[in-house]
Amino acid sequence: MIKFLDLQAINHRLHSEMIEKFNEFLIRGNYILSEEVSRFEQEFSQYCNTEFCIGVGNGLDALTLILKGYDIKEGDEVIVPSYTFIATVLAITATGATPIFVEPGAHTFNIDINRIEEQITDKTKAILVVHLYGEAVDMDKLSVIADKHKIKIIEDAAQAHGAERNGRKVGSLGDAAAFSFYPGKNLGALGDGGAITTNDNVLADKVRALRNYGSIQKYVHLYKGVNSRLDEIQASLLRLKLPLLDSDNDTRREIAKIYNENIKNPHIILPQMPRDEKSHVWHLYVVRVENRNEFQEYMKLCGVETLVHYPIAPHNQRAYSEFKTIHHPITESMSKEVVSLPISPVMTMEQVNFIVTVANKYKSPNLEKNNKEYVSQS
Repeated sequence: MIKFLDLQAINHRLHSEMIEKFNEFLIRGNYILSEEVSRFEQEFSQYCNTEFCIGVGNGLDALTLILKGYDIKEGDEVIVPSYTFIATVLAITATGATPIFVEPGAHTFNIDINRIEEQITDKTKAILVVHLYGEAVDMDKLSVIADKHKIKIIEDAAQAHGAERNGRKVGSLGDAAAFSFYPGKNLGALGDGGAITTNDNVLADKVRALRNYGSIQKYVHLYKGVNSRLDEIQASLLRLKLPLLDSDNDTRREIAKIYNENIKNPHIILPQMPRDEKSHVWHLYVVRVENRNEFQEYMKLCGVETLVHYPIAPHNQRAYSEFKTIHHPITESMSKEVVSLPISPVMTMEQVNFIVTVANKYKSPNLEKNNKEYVSQS
């Protein structure tokens, strides 16, 4: 069976270095917000070309702390893509603010920038944009809208470590950005972890306090903060993996290119290749198939593990029943059809070519209906 993602193989490349780091950690005895976190923050901010990086507990906390750092609260509105992982929306509602959902484009999984301005009101405080599946949004176009209405741009960069737009890395394209270092990310820890990048020194100081019980001086609390600190051992392991990120992303791009050039099955709708290959780091390679369950079962029988990201849109989740009357047809169609194929920096070309072969042999009984519906969305 070709695993969807072989984390053991990914991390085995640095096995001896990780053991050495852990031994150093044990001997040093500094466990919370010590030198490894500080050094990772410096190195990651330099990588993203931002002035500040603040390590936090996970990607959701990173988003939430940015919103709280900008004093977004009940009565405010935040524009957000309707097609995203639920964490993006959870961060907004955690502050008491209201998410305003905007559909993706028919040929991309990212937010349709042309639909944003019509949703802006005097309550809009920010646009929380997601670089979904690893593809950077057109931030230049988005910035024109944000500047015009004097609202913040917050990047959910949890899936896009290293992606670029016009030579600038995600994390530096908005007012602030949130990253996740969940183990399966392009830059993944061996547990939970996250970070915030920004050039806003006021925000950086506030978030640095908010992550640590609202305090920058022991027992002196400026805000009603939380406990969300990047773990020292995870920071040390991320420091080992960061130098591999660009080459790993290049491998992912190579695999995505092979898929796109060689999967010729008309039953499978492939993702678009971006004009600028640097804008996509292919955290996930997501196709659309009308009979998803049938397709996944077929791939499993052929020895290929696939996953679905994501089967239920946030506004259709029971947790957000207050949005049950909202209808976003493009989002809902994508949610029913998306399937993620294996893609990782440790896959062999033999595995990649095998996946291409079995995907090309798949047959669907509803091809005509599939294509007709897809064209109508365009």
